[in-house]
Amino acid sequence: MVRPSGDQYEITGGGYRAVVTEGGAALRALEHDGRPLLLGFDAEAMPTGGRGQLLVPWPNRIRDGRFSFDGHEHQLPLSEPARGNASHGLVRWVAWTLEERTVHSVSQVYRLMAQTGYPWTLDLHVLHDLSADGLTVTVTATNLGAAPAPYALGSHPDLTTGTGPVDRWELTLPASTRLTTDDRKIPNGREDVGDTDLDFRVARPIRSTSLDTAFTDLERDDDGRVHVSLRDPERDEGVTLWLDDRHRWVQVYTGDDLPALARASLAVEPMSAPPNAFATGEDLVVLAPAGQDGDEHSASWGIGAL
Repeated sequence: MVRPSGDQYEITGGGYRAVVTEGGAALRALEHDGRPLLLGFDAEAMPTGGRGQLLVPWPNRIRDGRFSFDGHEHQLPLSEPARGNASHGLVRWVAWTLEERTVHSVSQVYRLMAQTGYPWTLDLHVLHDLSADGLTVTVTATNLGAAPAPYALGSHPDLTTGTGPVDRWELTLPASTRLTTDDRKIPNGREDVGDTDLDFRVARPIRSTSLDTAFTDLERDDDGRVHVSLRDPERDEGVTLWLDDRHRWVQVYTGDDLPALARASLAVEPMSAPPNAFATGEDLVVLAPAGQDGDEHSASWGIGAL
């Protein structure tokens, strides 16, 4: 019998334990010294709400699933039919092939074949690696075709630091700009977070704030990394997520529209581009034709305990 998310790959290292699945190369579980850092999903269940999934070759939504590229119009399947959008890419539910597994790491590959709406072929590779610093996830895409290919990526880890709801947890999010959206969750503007309830540049409790918001203009450290932290002040412990300089956006989501999961965790989603990037072109990566400079893109993010 095959589990809904396929084979399960458990790795350990530096006090951490993670489980990655064959289905979608999803991060099903992450713990530090037995303390969960993610709201994952059961081994006998399929993920819901995007938990732990990779969002490739685009994160978030494309309005009407339509976009133009290199002089051609394309129509993607509407994977979010209620809102009429193409959502979260094409690899969330596919079976990834195990490339290599060690005690502390697992690498998987998938060849995304050309198809209706996305007529480009990419080789995809994801590495989950544990160390004393925590989990590092590196996603690499290589264009195998003769034409340039549009590309963006994201991931959907749902952070936790104890039993929810998220209201009493303190969030630190060093972002100064957020996108506004319409009723289909498609961007229609942007605003400075200053003097709003979405300003978490200084740590403060989430309280009743509802978040399903893309943030940018991110403050980075000397290594180009952004650090987003979630802390339970009562227990004086937490979790932090970092993203490298190829991730220019982060989506933060309290899950208020998911009855079974609402406010139980905080999704902190590293993204290389904003929602609807295939249509707008904003921060869209264009992979060069195979064999040319720029035919590959690699980006990393990670999670550690506080």
